[in-house]
Amino acid sequence: MAKIPTFPTIYDDCKTIDIACLTKWGYLKPLQIKTGGIKWSRGEVPEGNIGISVNTFSNTPYLEFKYTSNGTPINYKVFLTYLPSNLGKGVVWFFICPQTRRRCRKLHLVGNYFFHRTAFTGCMYDKQTHSSKTRAFHKHWGRVFREDEVYGEIYGRYF
Repeated sequence: MAKIPTFPTIYDDCKTIDIACLTKWGYLKPLQIKTGGIKWSRGEVPEGNIGISVNTFSNTPYLEFKYTSNGTPINYKVFLTYLPSNLGKGVVWFFICPQTRRRCRKLHLVGNYFFHRTAFTGCMYDKQTHSSKTRAFHKHWGRVFREDEVYGEIYGRYF
């Protein structure tokens, strides 16, 4: 008898906030308050945007989100923490998930809030939805098909 499909939420399709991107964009410099926004798009089609404010000036640094979801204005803080780098150069920043209180480097938007992936039930990565035969096939033959994708990108219209 066939398994009843569950249609899980796929993390790969969710909007995410990554600590590495915030660092790259200059939001996590010490002793500053910086406000800005993040926009998501798929190709040329905009998918969403949010306002953020990062405060590293206070004793408890935080990231504040301001956005609207399904007509409801949402405003909340996600606290930040850091540890000394194992290379001895600077610090490594982390989010403190408001739901699970775990240190993490990436937050996912499922529903209305950005949380660590362990805060959600019934969510999976795209790879987890593939059958074992499909995963084995891609393990052996994936590079061949990837070459076709790269060729298409190189000789595509907007390369």
